[in-house]
Amino acid sequence: MSFDPRSLVYALKENVRKVIVGKDEAIELALIALLCKGHVLIEDVPGVGKTTLAAALSRSLDCSFSRIQFTPDVTPSDVTGFTMYNAKTGDMEYRAGVVMTQILLADEINRTSPKTQSSLLEVMEEGQVTVDGVTRALPRPFMVLATQNPIDFVGTYPLPEAQMDRFFLRIMIGYPSIEEEMDVLDRYSGAQSPLKSLQPVCGAQEVIAMQEMVGTVYCSREVRSYVATIVAATREHPSVQLGASPRGAIALVRAAQACAILAGRNYILPDDVRRMAHSVLGHRLILSPEARMKGVSAADILEGILSSLPVPGARG
Repeated sequence: MSFDPRSLVYALKENVRKVIVGKDEAIELALIALLCKGHVLIEDVPGVGKTTLAAALSRSLDCSFSRIQFTPDVTPSDVTGFTMYNAKTGDMEYRAGVVMTQILLADEINRTSPKTQSSLLEVMEEGQVTVDGVTRALPRPFMVLATQNPIDFVGTYPLPEAQMDRFFLRIMIGYPSIEEEMDVLDRYSGAQSPLKSLQPVCGAQEVIAMQEMVGTVYCSREVRSYVATIVAATREHPSVQLGASPRGAIALVRAAQACAILAGRNYILPDDVRRMAHSVLGHRLILSPEARMKGVSAADILEGILSSLPVPGARG
């Protein structure tokens, strides 16, 4: 490699921090997903910076960008594109949808119908789109940054399990502290939003090169066993109706590999797995009705699992 991935990730992080105040963990999680060719679900109440985070990351990359505001009247063809008859040539022509881009911001994804939501399944899993029997590859790198309001808000449709499982990780932003909010007010009180002046610091080929590095990080048999044990525990937990899938286990390993790269290592530590477990697995767990009635959360279950399992290499 002719460049240092840590330096590039640091430059991206600092660039995004020009518009996002006090949310370093959320920014780093988004960058980890980018390195792992993963898609991100940013979930929180309106107004805390979900769309701003996604837009800031896209502006920091010298890649093509599209945004779609999901509403109940958005159709699958708006997403995937469609074919139409050209009277001049006599041929059927493909008109590209918003997915024909490198960075796609799917804003308020749970405000559109399940049918339209499902139009992203093939796109997110296979990096391609099929319209009228013709399959077209998407440009690389490709990443979906989706924002979602809590499902108990008016006018929202819960994302199906298959859709949730295709998101590499979920990010919760949360409200800022008083000091952070004062900084936000200071930055956004001028004539122009800081987002408007944000410039790219990383190109598409550099992103692809960093993505290819992730798979070279060593994962020992002990760490693989640790990941498999964590995932199996989510499936056997009495409060869980549907545990994490094998896709979730693979994502947890990949996220730990990216963590190792950011730490300057070429091997995974159990701490990398523990750090990423909540963000990678939390949205993949479907709790039982009894657990939901008792107010049990996926975070509570994962914390209990991580606390009860022995850590590889740890001495008791």
